[in-house]
Order: sequence, then structure tokens, then C-alpha cells
Amino acid sequence: MDNLVDMSPDPILAAEPGRVVGLVGHPGLGLTRLGLGMLAGPARLGPVAAVDARGWLSPAAAWEVGVGPDRLVVVRCADRSLWPRVTAALLEGLGAVYAEVPAGVGDAVLRRLAALARSRRSALVLRPLRGGLPSGLAHLRLEAVGVRWEGAGEGHGLLLRRRITLRAAGRAMAGIERVVEVDDDGTHAVRVVSRLAAAPAGQATG
Repeated sequence: MDNLVDMSPDPILAAEPGRVVGLVGHPGLGLTRLGLGMLAGPARLGPVAAVDARGWLSPAAAWEVGVGPDRLVVVRCADRSLWPRVTAALLEGLGAVYAEVPAGVGDAVLRRLAALARSRRSALVLRPLRGGLPSGLAHLRLEAVGVRWEGAGEGHGLLLRRRITLRAAGRAMAGIERVVEVDDDGTHAVRVVSRLAAAPAGQATG
């Protein structure tokens, strides 16, 4: 497909071998597209997977952010009792997994999956559908705190881009919580466009 694009090299948007990224925030803030985009780098090296816990994730959304159709596996699993085994099996065999986390999955389960990702050198991007992640679990935690659409005014017009405001924290940020903005114009790779004022280090979370 001629609309496949590369992800930004910015480490904030990268899924790295053996690392866990946590994407936290309410639905509708663009986190699904952001998480799928993180698979683009690992997909250049081999197959990657997306675990769909809601039943509506479209493979085309991953293709648009650079994951080739021949490199993507989509597994639909809304059953929280089966979800850990499904996700673990994918981590055993693939280089990167983006996984929506059904409500009710326990912290101990998530910590075991994080340990498995580290031992297998697989990138794991976790997107809880409700609530957050255990403290210290994620090497990088991105929390969506706002979204702004540009291009439409007074209820009409052409939407040009979506700009997502994120709080970035964790070991990847050297213990300092930072506020960043991510730009998504719908046709190119999601990319960081600014690094705003840093919050005090004491506010950083895993």
C-alpha cells in the first residue's frame, strides 16, 4: 500500500525490545492509533500482533501508521480469563504486541506479562480499557490528558489534524514527568511536536 509510512524515531513513540509501554486515558483521545503506530518499527523486522479486547479494532488503522498487512496479526479476545494466556502466547513468538487490557485483569497478571516481555526481548504496549497500570510496571507511561482538533470551526469544515497532550513518565524519562504534544494528521505517522514544561520529579509514576 502506498500510504504506509515510517514512525518518528522519537523514543517517546518507540516500542523497544524487552520494554513495556503503558497507554492510559479515556477512549476517544487517540491512544489506539498511537499504540498501533508503536508497532511500525518492530514490524520491519518481523510479525507483530494487536490484541483487540473490544471487538472493533480495524487492521487498516495499523496499516495507515506503517505496519505492513503481511506483518500484522489481530487477535480478538474480550474474555479476561483467556486474555493473559493469549497475550503470553503472542509474546513468546513475536517481537512486539499491542494489547488492550480488559477490565478486571489483576496487577499480578500484568506484572507476569511484563516479566515475560523482558525475558523474551519482546516489546509490549498495554492499553487498559479501564483504570491504569500497576506502579513501576511500564518503562514508559503515557497518559492522555487532552485532545484538540484543528481545521473545523463553528461546527463545519475540514479536520486537518488531532493534537494529543500526554504526560510522559517512567524510567524512560529518567524519573521526570514531562508534558508533550503529539500531532496526528490522519495520513502521516504520529509524531511528537513539542516538549512542554516538565513537572516536578516527585510526580513521576511508572
